[in-house]
Amino acid sequence: GYARPTAVSKAIFWGPSWSNATFVGDKITGLDSWYVGHSGSNYAKTVDEYTGTNGQVGPTTTHQGHVIDTSTATGGGSTSAILAEVCKQVTAGNIVPDPSGNGYYPVYSDVKRGNAGYCAWHSAGSCGGKALQFAFFFNLDGDPGCDPADSTTGHSQGLAALANVTAHELEEARSDPASPGAWYDSSGAENGDKCAWTFNVPSVSFPNGTSWKLQGEWSNAAFTAGTGYPNSSGQKGCLDGH
Repeated sequence: GYARPTAVSKAIFWGPSWSNATFVGDKITGLDSWYVGHSGSNYAKTVDEYTGTNGQVGPTTTHQGHVIDTSTATGGGSTSAILAEVCKQVTAGNIVPDPSGNGYYPVYSDVKRGNAGYCAWHSAGSCGGKALQFAFFFNLDGDPGCDPADSTTGHSQGLAALANVTAHELEEARSDPASPGAWYDSSGAENGDKCAWTFNVPSVSFPNGTSWKLQGEWSNAAFTAGTGYPNSSGQKGCLDGH
């Protein structure tokens, strides 16, 4: 399998609502702060045990900020549609894919989840022959099915919901960047899936002084040692680096 030793991220906020200050609120500034703070955090280090043919995952990530596209966005039902949005930004020069293939470009849509059975996902593809990772996120404002119920950090509900699933997708992309990726368990669950919606502490601190309510990430080493906290199946293998 292949691992992601590092990640270079730039977020895309897609949809006309991203020009509405009331809708935006603290979400853009908050997510930029999340990505910056993630680098070198104890939370990021929970994924360091994963190794691929190209080396070991490391905790350092680089965030290049964001681009806003107020054209009409789509939901997450088509990976090709989301990849096309990333490639549109590449073509426009707003994104320069990381030459080592470590680019990670999350697309935050203003489209509601509706009946979709997921909050977000990550995938892999290429733009102009340059390999990259990308991800998709619904608008989770007021969406109880994707709400971590953060009551301590002061973030808006919409930002708190995006931050939690942002953690899930980025750590999966780092440990398992493409299909077939570096890490799945016997039932096809990735490291984020195995600890989804299980929280050990009210919030996790990042080096830039921000705090977030984040699910843990699965650690085989912690499970073997019995040092992790239990996931929803009672398996003690989740770590959040708090």
